[in-house]
Amino acid sequence: MDRPDQLDHPDRRKKNQVTQGTGPSGTKPSGTEPLGVAVVGAGYWGPNLVRNFQASDRFRLRWLCDLDVDRAQRVLGGYSTVQATADYAAVLADPTVDAIAVATPAGTHLDIALAALRAGKHVLVEKPLAATYADGLRLVTEAEERGLTLMCDHTYCYTPAVGRIRELVRSGELGEIHFVDSVRINLGLVQKDIDVMWDLAPHDLSILDFILPDNVEPVAVAAHGADPIGAGQACVAYLTLQLNTGAIAHVHVNWLSPTKVRTTMVGGAKRTLIWDDLNPAQRVAIFDRGVDLAAPQEIGDDERRDMLISYRSGDMVAPAIGEKEALRSMVDEFGDAIRERRAPLTDGRAGLRVLDILEAASRSLEFKGAVVGLRAGH
Repeated sequence: MDRPDQLDHPDRRKKNQVTQGTGPSGTKPSGTEPLGVAVVGAGYWGPNLVRNFQASDRFRLRWLCDLDVDRAQRVLGGYSTVQATADYAAVLADPTVDAIAVATPAGTHLDIALAALRAGKHVLVEKPLAATYADGLRLVTEAEERGLTLMCDHTYCYTPAVGRIRELVRSGELGEIHFVDSVRINLGLVQKDIDVMWDLAPHDLSILDFILPDNVEPVAVAAHGADPIGAGQACVAYLTLQLNTGAIAHVHVNWLSPTKVRTTMVGGAKRTLIWDDLNPAQRVAIFDRGVDLAAPQEIGDDERRDMLISYRSGDMVAPAIGEKEALRSMVDEFGDAIRERRAPLTDGRAGLRVLDILEAASRSLEFKGAVVGLRAGH
């Protein structure tokens, strides 16, 4: 699984408009006391959530739940007052627990998160939101009906670099978006249960969803993949998304590359932005360079139209980008969304939109790259 090292700062397209935030007892949590939280899953990602919940003044970590209690205790350390348990029912029955953070395999997300919502707990779910779109929709519907916060841990959206890119795109500084090109390649780790698309592309798709203006959205996807080593699922994949504006977005993911590359290019009518996540000295660069197309001009009596093309070569600017752990920003956003009774920046519907693209891309792979339309009105 690919994760960022340095980490800042939903109804297509009704982002952040859902009223949420009642506590387990049906009342809004106190604005002064930290929110009680439990982390479920002490494997790969759980310890990172434990560390950031413990460091946040918005939460008090009360439980770490894992089927392997010894592993949970090792994560907590010998002097922790946080309780380790394999009894999820006991965690849900604890009235001091306001929220549950789920860091277990995607196939278990539905049952764990649904039980938490039905117990009146706010829920944070590691990406992807669920194993299928249908499961994700059940979680979103349950949370909205109960007035609870459901948030998807799209961690990269809370990095300082992606926060700045979102500002630049949505402010119009780049102009109308013409294309987005994203590359996320490295050597391994080849997964047994999912292909490279489901492993790596959720990062790029969640970033795309996060940075695009509200009136710009993907409407269809075509995917091509290959399994040259016989792993049993695609190890190299290319996704091409059509946007409703006529623009295009492309995602390249690969487990077999001998070098690690993490770059995203966002091309606009005014400027083009390049994000290199592996270059801490210059993560984001903005180029005032591109192609300009003059307005059509009528020439002569036959009203011939001639499109005039010119090339622009201006300055490159590298804005200063701070360094802050994204998980800390994500945890703080979770707490703030609960207290302010609003949808978090990466709410359940953002997770749904990513699942929609992934499922459509999987269907496209089955049909050798056929264009598959996306659902409307998530």
